[in-house]
Amino acid sequence: MSNVNNIILSCAYLPPIDFFRVIKSSEEWRLEKWENYQKQSYRSRCHIYSANGLLPLYIPVERDRGLSIPIREIKIDNSKKWQIQHWRTLVSAYQSSPFFDFYKEDFAPFYHTHYDSLFNYNIELIALILELLDFPQELLLTDSYKKKIEGCDYRDKIHPKKESPFFSENEKGKYHQVFAHKHGYISNLSIVDLLFNEGPLSYNYI
Repeated sequence: MSNVNNIILSCAYLPPIDFFRVIKSSEEWRLEKWENYQKQSYRSRCHIYSANGLLPLYIPVERDRGLSIPIREIKIDNSKKWQIQHWRTLVSAYQSSPFFDFYKEDFAPFYHTHYDSLFNYNIELIALILELLDFPQELLLTDSYKKKIEGCDYRDKIHPKKESPFFSENEKGKYHQVFAHKHGYISNLSIVDLLFNEGPLSYNYI
């Protein structure tokens, strides 16, 4: 994938590796701020590797206003106590990984601090991950919604129900995964799977 400009991505919760593969290949990219929320997407879920294999984690959201709600207005349903559950699950899944202890203090505040806005929560997490990966690009947001763009639109291409747009690249190399001896290698998981297992080498893998 060569360097390109005018790339748009949807915001995502602990995005998959493909998300950062797009960013690494771009000179400038933006997160979509003005689209409507889409359920069953990475906007409110991620996939990690647990002792039982692939495991989705979902952020519950309030849906009392119907379906067509701008992503920036989506509220997290904190009555579900999801932060406690997610943090316990992450600890259980990755406490024996080589770099979990190295990064856990960076991620812990996101599971012990109250957030109302899904969009703000996601972009703050993404900003942290970009810093940990030592990515040079600035996190920019779109200033309006455009159904079609001149450039590369990844808002719906990187999706849990769609094949990776970089499938062949995913197959070129595998990194260490804690439970691979039980369930085999799983590609394109959340970026935290890569970070906790490969640490500073994560950028090179991407």
